[in-house]
Amino acid sequence: MTTLAVDCMGGDHGPRVTLAACRSFLDREPEARLILVGVPDALKGFSHPRATVVPATEVVAMDDPVEVALRRKKDSSMRVAIQQVKDGAAQAAVSAGNTGALMALARYLLKTVDGIDRPAIAYPMPNARGGATTVLDLGANVDCTEQHLLQFAVMGSALVSALKGVESPTVGLLNIGEEVIKGSEVIKKAGELLRSAAAAGDLNFHGNVEGNDIFKGTTDIVVCDGFVGNIALKTSEGLASMIGGFLKEEFSRSIFTRLAALAAYPVLSAFRRRVDHRRYNGAALLGLRGLVFKSHGSADAFAFEQALARAYDAARNNLLDRVQARIAHARPLLESGADTGGAVAVAP
Repeated sequence: MTTLAVDCMGGDHGPRVTLAACRSFLDREPEARLILVGVPDALKGFSHPRATVVPATEVVAMDDPVEVALRRKKDSSMRVAIQQVKDGAAQAAVSAGNTGALMALARYLLKTVDGIDRPAIAYPMPNARGGATTVLDLGANVDCTEQHLLQFAVMGSALVSALKGVESPTVGLLNIGEEVIKGSEVIKKAGELLRSAAAAGDLNFHGNVEGNDIFKGTTDIVVCDGFVGNIALKTSEGLASMIGGFLKEEFSRSIFTRLAALAAYPVLSAFRRRVDHRRYNGAALLGLRGLVFKSHGSADAFAFEQALARAYDAARNNLLDRVQARIAHARPLLESGADTGGAVAVAP
């Protein structure tokens, strides 16, 4: 059995969505167990032989400052869910709550893996090949050094290898062009580190990629700082909404535009489904000594179930061990990078 701890109170919709998703997930996965964390009154009425309830008296609001989540709300559903992972009661935790609070609590309770300075948020974004390109970081780290980008590449490789069964996934470095002479000094230095890692057998580095390569599926993984990655994510999410709005608008017009829209509907509908961000919901917080997955705050029951499924697959496929093994293998390069100008010190 694989056990997940679920913050049932997090997100825009709370138990109304999370409990429905949990029931559907348990019905679909006979080898899964869930620890439902939340205010007891809000979880009344949910019963399943493979689910237990752990009470929490507080909830981290979506607009709560990180300090409030860390220092004041010490019995929040988010914190208690992560504590289940720390205590060994669950193999992974899932929350749709405040991203900053989730990252801060996870880092405080679980700590980072040796060799990793900052955890990163990794998320699969749909591509033209019918699969997804894993992009990191998506907002946890706005300002990154070249050393951080190397760490992201190592962790992303472990994630894709574990979840997709790709032994040597390709890594691209997001830049303004494919040429090695392009980009900021940080990007150029990151390219040098990634090429060194490839030569040492730690990575399968493809080279620089541009923004459109994310959606082309040029590489399995794309690394970037959190500022750029978050913008790319929001752009991807807006695409499906735009197509849905277009179809709705065209069907409300004249008979001629309705006929044209009807003819195009199968193609557009299939495309909208392919780029539907709900199908890819569930971002991994990588670099921690425990598995934590972040669901989109506005997720409906279908989307939240996808986040549960991703966390379940990660736990079953020993993602944490794989990340640690790859980091251990790449540690000499990570440590040598720490001695170069502008790099961060590797945790002892």
